Amino acid sequence: MNHLKQGTRLILIVPFMAIRATATGAEDKPIKALLVTGGCCHDYEHQKDIIKKGVEARANVQIDIVYVNDGSTAPKLPIYGHPDYANGYDVVIHDECSADIKDPEVIRGVLMPHRNGIPGVNLHCAMHCYRFGDFGKPVPAGSPNSHWYEYLGLHSSGHGAQKPIATKFLDKENWITKDMADWTTIDEELYNNIEVADDTTR
Repeated sequence: MNHLKQGTRLILIVPFMAIRATATGAEDKPIKALLVTGGCCHDYEHQKDIIKKGVEARANVQIDIVYVNDGSTAPKLPIYGHPDYANGYDVVIHDECSADIKDPEVIRGVLMPHRNGIPGVNLHCAMHCYRFGDFGKPVPAGSPNSHWYEYLGLHSSGHGAQKPIATKFLDKENWITKDMADWTTIDEELYNNIEVADDTTR
């Protein structure tokens, strides 16, 4: 399983480089990615096309899209009830906002491809999906409402107001951050992290 860390929004292309190293097939074959998107609070209708166009222009990636025009916190994504939804893909990009999808069986199905070894990239609100119970407090490992956090490697409860965020790279030798310089964002949302898994690289 591939844990996705803080800052995934800023390094969308980078995980595909890692996937390239493990993908089967020839070097010139594109990485097959599935973008799952829809739900509350964001302009997913236009965002899905921006992500597809932007990634495909910068990396050898072919993105297919699963999108539902449902602005609720419980969007009826067509992947629900189909745990084999990612068969044939090298990576799933989660860009949905499904904070009120609480059915453990549905959540188990969403996680199934990742438990079977398909990596995931999680963008923004997808950090806060598939949660129930008192998600503002630490959740014991292995409990019914811990599975999404365990997949992420991070339990995040939400984010604060939009403010500039100073970004400092602690491990400048890591292949993901090598040659990156510290910088300050425009107005952005700092995530409130309840717990970070011990095996998550920060």
